[in-house]
Amino acid sequence: MVVLTEHESSLPGSSSSSSTHDLNHRYDVFLSFRGVDTRNGFTDHLYNTLLGARINTFLDDEEIETGEPLKPELESAIRSSRACIIVLSENYASSRWCLDELVLILEQKRKFNQIVIPIFYHVEPTDVRKQQSTFMKAMAQHKERMNAEAQKMELWERALTQVANLKGVVANGRRQS
Repeated sequence: MVVLTEHESSLPGSSSSSSTHDLNHRYDVFLSFRGVDTRNGFTDHLYNTLLGARINTFLDDEEIETGEPLKPELESAIRSSRACIIVLSENYASSRWCLDELVLILEQKRKFNQIVIPIFYHVEPTDVRKQQSTFMKAMAQHKERMNAEAQKMELWERALTQVANLKGVVANGRRQS
């Protein structure tokens, strides 16, 4: 279990000589999720639970001002979070936004040791890792639409495999509406 607190010194690698990245944490947690699958159920409950525990959490519709460009605000929130929780659900891979977030999150993990916690919400880690089931369908649709962007497809496929290889939580209880 990972415990997130308000004190930076409790994080791995934190010290008095922290890097600039460590000193610029605006959020404790960034939530990455596919809204159509989990926004009004699981993710909303998770968000409220984190806030109740006094964990400063970024949720896109709560933090982005109307009229602001979506992409830069999300990238900034990811970069300024201590940890990211990725709610991998049936339609997660059908969203280019989600896949781009995932690539950036794993880059932050690699470069800055950002904590990444995957939650497999009604999906099997194997389906994510091997891009099977709904993940296979989503990736095939992206491939069809983006035949000129093979490099981006490769990044997404690699990111899905990497996140599925992380220690995470499988949530297969009853679906929330």
